This record gives sequence, structure tokens and C-alpha cells, in this order.
Amino acid sequence: MVSVTYLGHSAFHMKAEGINALIDPFLSGNPKASAGKGEFAAVNYIFVTHGHGDHLGDTIDIAKKCDATVVTNFELCHYLVGKGVKCNPMHVGGRARFPFGRVKLTPAWHGSGIEEGEKMLYGGTPCGFLIEVEGKKLYHAGDTGLTVEMQLLADEGIDVALLPIGGNFVMDVEDAAKAVKMIKPKTAIPIHYGTFPAIDADPEEFKRLVSGVCKVVILQPGERLEF
Repeated sequence: MVSVTYLGHSAFHMKAEGINALIDPFLSGNPKASAGKGEFAAVNYIFVTHGHGDHLGDTIDIAKKCDATVVTNFELCHYLVGKGVKCNPMHVGGRARFPFGRVKLTPAWHGSGIEEGEKMLYGGTPCGFLIEVEGKKLYHAGDTGLTVEMQLLADEGIDVALLPIGGNFVMDVEDAAKAVKMIKPKTAIPIHYGTFPAIDADPEEFKRLVSGVCKVVILQPGERLEF
């Protein structure tokens, strides 16, 4: 059984055989966060889609506390290793085996700059994650606009897709619905909306637009889905 708990914004806690992971752990400073960084003591992996603060979040503190391995793009790994974090570098299109299963990095149309003081550091290529564990597949799209490459994911047989709907920086509701029709997941969960005024969106509208295409589960921060 795979479980994913929504922590607010794009952050998730994922648990399954051999994996106790966080995805984009933006907790401190997140007005929608359902948990604080101090609540995670046994995490063994952290997946980071890109370097923006609302996704990189508390990665460094949690990874060092838990001795967790961060999986992200090569350049962001280089930055994190310099902060004393253990990393497994990958890049878009790459797939690798892990003790718990397999991970593939998928394309995401976005940026990845890392803010450090007044500087903006190069954060490599943003990505999404296709995580395969216990024979199930979870797709976290990261921050992305609608991209034609998403149609290739239909061959993956995705069980759960986590898709941004907030617009402005990412897909809006209409484009996210188009993404569902290309990806063809069994279940879609809307993410990256409502945290700030710039990404206000209606998840019920998203659900209506994909009615008959796949199941939509709207999670509130702190709620969990098992599959």
C-alpha cells in the first residue's frame, strides 16, 4: 500500500515499502502547511522538483537531520552537497533504480533559480517525478505549464497524478484538465493553488472539467490518499 499525505502547496509525505519520503517540502513559511519541519524524523528520501524556495523549502534542514538522500537535478545536487546534504543526482529523461523501486525525471516547463540572499543561483533544469514503488506509479508534475511531452506519460499507466492548477506560474485549471486527458492517470489530485493570491484557483472546476476522464481527489492539507 502506498500512501501520500498532502502537506499544502506542492508538498507531500509519501510512505510505502522501503520509502519514507517528502516531495518539495515547503513547510516553514507556507501558510497552508499542515505540518512543520520538526515533525519528520525518519525520512530517507526527499524529492525536489526545482530550486525555487516554495519547493526546495526545508530540504536542507530535514535532509541533514534525517540523513536523507535528496533526489533532484545534477546542478541543484551540486548546490546541496555544498551545504552538507547527501544527494542522488539525475536529469530529465533519466530513470534509475533505488532500493524501493524506480524513479524517472520528467520534463517541466519552468525555472529553477535558487535565492541566496540577494543572489539568484543557477538551479539546473526543473523536473517532475515518476516514482514507482510496490508496483504503483505516482507522478508529481512539479511546477510546469502544459507540455506536449505529457502525452508520453499515457504509456506509463500512472495510478496517481499530482498536477498544479494555480495558473500564473504553472498550468491553470483548463490546461491541467488537458494534461489529464493526455496523461490518462487513474486518479488526479490538484496541487499548487490557493497558497497565495497569485495562484488562486477552484479545484472543483478542475474536477468538473475532467469528469468521465479520471477520478479526481481534492485533498485538504493533512489529508491522505492510499492506493
